[in-house]
Amino acid sequence: MKNSNNYDLIIIGGGAAGFYTALQVAEKKSNYEVLILEKSSKLLTKVKISGGGRCNVTHHCFNPIELAHHYPRGERVMKSLFKRYQAANVVEWFTRKGVQLKTESDGRMFPISNSSQTIIDCLINEAHRHNIQIKTNSAVVRIEMLGSKFNVLLQDGGAYLAEKVVVAIGGSPRLETYYWLKELGHTILVPKPSLFTFNDHQKKFSDLMGISAPDAEVKIAGTKYSQQGPLLITHWGLSGPAVIKLSAWAAEYLYEINYKFTALVSWIGKVNEENTRRHLNEYKNKYRKQRVVINPLYALPQRLWQRLCELAEMPEDKVWAELPHRNLNKLLECLIRCPFQVDGKTTFKEEFVTCGGVDLNDIDLDRMESKKVNNLFFAGEVLNIDGETGGFNFQSAWTTAYVAAMAIVQDNKQKG
Repeated sequence: MKNSNNYDLIIIGGGAAGFYTALQVAEKKSNYEVLILEKSSKLLTKVKISGGGRCNVTHHCFNPIELAHHYPRGERVMKSLFKRYQAANVVEWFTRKGVQLKTESDGRMFPISNSSQTIIDCLINEAHRHNIQIKTNSAVVRIEMLGSKFNVLLQDGGAYLAEKVVVAIGGSPRLETYYWLKELGHTILVPKPSLFTFNDHQKKFSDLMGISAPDAEVKIAGTKYSQQGPLLITHWGLSGPAVIKLSAWAAEYLYEINYKFTALVSWIGKVNEENTRRHLNEYKNKYRKQRVVINPLYALPQRLWQRLCELAEMPEDKVWAELPHRNLNKLLECLIRCPFQVDGKTTFKEEFVTCGGVDLNDIDLDRMESKKVNNLFFAGEVLNIDGETGGFNFQSAWTTAYVAAMAIVQDNKQKG
């Protein structure tokens, strides 16, 4: 056990990015003295809760360019980095460590054990195997230079020296979390929530909670923002992949307007209005004696179809042949532009993600090294990089960690 407070490398943050950086360095430099400092009493907490406790390790997209399209902030950067290290590399790394991953129908990848503890155990066991030191309850409050070394100061008065430092503290909703990085000269972009659901102020659909539309389109009225996919009605409003993806891409805009806006839902996906009108009229002519309310179209759930008919002021006993033109138009509107007055948001499960953090303009992105301070590196969500839900945020953590680690290893080789 190492007794000195002097290390080759200190990693600030005991999450996915921190551990992965440490392990990638240790695998290449077995004699490197590495210390992980974690501010809380627990390690890898986000790994623990991810994917409902199953850990959504990555996404089954092995094309670097396509993979990068899932990042509202950092797409251009990740496109370049994924050409060096992407999802296929992560799958291969975990496989080598004895952790098999499986792919679900939506592309998300989980350990076959369906337990995040499998990933946690793998990372911690590998850290112990490589003699990486880990200290919890060690909150860093400041970094200063002592000659060519970093002096890493802790909240409890402790201090550690290191040749190199990696900052992998994750995202935080509080700007003050980043203050000590700002002191080092870095630009900090205000952290803003990403990946959240929409609160419906009127709650006109709340009694239909649990009902979903398999292929909806959700738009933010008056903007270019829209996403398509499954949509889930909840007791507080709207959720599901279409909403979660939309929240990520519109995160900065929605923050600015304080999450008060009109969401327009097409329950039948991205459709042409005139084609849909034509289809409704054709159905009206073909099934003239069929009651409208009890015969859902577009494979919509019965109760959802009934609610849309109610909003279109459809009499319950009307058959298609008796349907006034006015009601048909209203039904069309409810199908493709159903308005929800959104006022507020709810965090999606426990997967709190932020955009913002350290400005990418401050980083040498070929090395994940600070342009302000030599030998100071960054990995993970502390950077202004964030992805959609589905394993993309972990993937950016693994990738940026790998790139930072390779730069550190290469520097050491050149010195050697």
